[in-house]
Amino acid sequence: MTEQALTETATGTTAEIKAEAGAPAEAGADTDTEVAAAAEVGSPVPAQAGPPVDVDAPSVPVPAADPALATESVADPVPAPGKSRRVLWGIVRWTAAVLVCGGVGAGAAMGITAMERTDVPGLATESDGRWEYPELALPALPEGVQRPFTDGNEAEIHHTDVRKLLLPAPAGATVDPKLKGGWAGVDSYLAELVEQDRGEVKAYLADSALRHVAARGWTTPDGTSTRIHLLRFSSVAFAEDFKDEMARRLVRSDWLPAGVETQEADAGTIQDVEVPYVAVYAYKEAEPYGPRQTRWSLIQAGDTFAVVTQTRKGGTLTVPFQQTVALQAQLLG
Repeated sequence: MTEQALTETATGTTAEIKAEAGAPAEAGADTDTEVAAAAEVGSPVPAQAGPPVDVDAPSVPVPAADPALATESVADPVPAPGKSRRVLWGIVRWTAAVLVCGGVGAGAAMGITAMERTDVPGLATESDGRWEYPELALPALPEGVQRPFTDGNEAEIHHTDVRKLLLPAPAGATVDPKLKGGWAGVDSYLAELVEQDRGEVKAYLADSALRHVAARGWTTPDGTSTRIHLLRFSSVAFAEDFKDEMARRLVRSDWLPAGVETQEADAGTIQDVEVPYVAVYAYKEAEPYGPRQTRWSLIQAGDTFAVVTQTRKGGTLTVPFQQTVALQAQLLG
């Protein structure tokens, strides 16, 4: 490198540093004048803030500035506004998407938990055979009287109309036009018994101060025929006596339902039917039976005696029989 080039290089660097440090422009002009004067006389130009330059020394190339080092010495660059906005907008969009998905998921979960099990695909369970009865409620009582089995009603008398204590027909059933829930008369009950026993039972009831007979019957789509008879006596003693006599006769296969030749106790069916102060017995037609099978239950609650009878072609069903007996016993209790 020539002396003139080295001088120009050193001078240019010094001027730049001063400019960056905020030096006045006149200082740069004086320096240029001194360099020019020195060049004319051929004398070396001393560096202003350093040792004298040896013009005879071999020229040493000045390395180019390393961009990486320059970047490190400068403060962290500020991201371009356009790129920053794109990043923020992307974050907002993803956040919104997550919130929407979370809301949809929560809504679906709430919807499923609010549904009945049988309404959820894949979770539906088959019916266990129970019938769908309407909501049941005990009828109102006249003022000043109590229900049976409560304090103030030691006689265990039903002070309400026993027709209102009949179990209603379940959903989908066809009501028997002869047994629609009204007064039925004693002959309606006797028709449920073997013909040869009807006269004897009628005489027994006449001596037992029987007051009323109410009945309701229906047939469900599966072919099960149900008949319920409520016999109300003048006192709990007569009702209990008739229940005991009926149970004794059945042990000897007397006073059987029509079409039944032999019977067997069906205690296992009603073992879970527990209503306080209410006596419940169950029987079924023993095998072999004909094209139809019969089941029946005796229920005694205070002054009222009930008989629930079910028949069905091919065999009676346990679940609806147990359900019907339990609900009727609860209405009486």
